[in-house]
Amino acid sequence: MSFEEDDRVVLDDQHSEFDGETGTITQTIESMFGDVTYTISFEDGQETGVPEDSLEAAEDEDDEDEDDE
Repeated sequence: MSFEEDDRVVLDDQHSEFDGETGTITQTIESMFGDVTYTISFEDGQETGVPEDSLEAAEDEDDEDEDDE
């Protein structure tokens, strides 16, 4: 799964201070080898150079609201 700017994602990287937090993709960077890395902005900072396999799509807040009704 690839992500685009403004997508909300959850970071899965045990070595990051933002592990398990939800953030927003602010930049995508594609290397000359076709690998894509991301810059994710969190409430308390940002993480750069994040590979796609360290991300998962965040649940939409709208979906959570519908479940509560």
